Amino acid sequence: MASVIISVQNAATFSRVAGRAVPRRLPVVKVRAASSAASGLEGYKVLVAGATGGSGKEVVAALAAKNVPVRALVRDTSKAGSEGLAGLGSGTELVRGDVFQFASLPPAMEDCTAVICCTGARDPRDPLGPFNVDYQGTLNLIAAAKQKGVRQFVLISSIGADDLLNPLNLFWGVLFWKKRAEEELQRSGLTYTIVRPGGLKTKLGQGEVAGNIVMGAPGTFGIPPAKKSGSILRSQVADVCVAALTEPAAANKVVEVIAEKDAPSKPLGELFAGVNWF
Repeated sequence: MASVIISVQNAATFSRVAGRAVPRRLPVVKVRAASSAASGLEGYKVLVAGATGGSGKEVVAALAAKNVPVRALVRDTSKAGSEGLAGLGSGTELVRGDVFQFASLPPAMEDCTAVICCTGARDPRDPLGPFNVDYQGTLNLIAAAKQKGVRQFVLISSIGADDLLNPLNLFWGVLFWKKRAEEELQRSGLTYTIVRPGGLKTKLGQGEVAGNIVMGAPGTFGIPPAKKSGSILRSQVADVCVAALTEPAAANKVVEVIAEKDAPSKPLGELFAGVNWF
């Protein structure tokens, strides 16, 4: 059951004084959502890049559910509003910007403490998409984050980024460019967490179960002899990204995540702590 915080507000009621009714103020209990302090995210303000994509929407929603102020980076604010981002509460702010245009990024990061990058090339007909979006666009975000003194950077990448022969690289080298962006983030000096999910699902199919999150070090899943890569809900990836902001064991790690129905349920902090590499 979700936690709640009880606040007290005054409301008008009446009492009898000298035989007549007079208004007085009595406390009335009001229930509201748990604050960001309860999740360790008090003081955070997070820029979400790629906020209108499938994973980006889930990250924005996960942060909003914890009452964390969110600045959603979008190229078209009117389109983003129609897609539901504007309806996530007063703490969600739409800001116009483009990862291709560096000048638009530092102003968008003003007062932000963290960046979660959910961008990814979408058009399979564009041979420059992976280079422009997954590599150059991420580099622009990293440079802007350094310029504005952002504390943390969480990047959604992909299982298979280390494997040059992965079939997904037939899509204009998409994993190759994701890997190059990972390396730039690791060299940046920012505190980072790189999250590599398996196959992304927006929702479950008929008869499917979500399963529990399984987390491993780089190269855990992929082409044999690595373990077979599975899938994971975008909402579960969002939970991993948000947890990475406050879990000490997530700092400066690359983690691969899938979901398995027979896996034990473990706290995300324990999963991060269980990943040891290099």
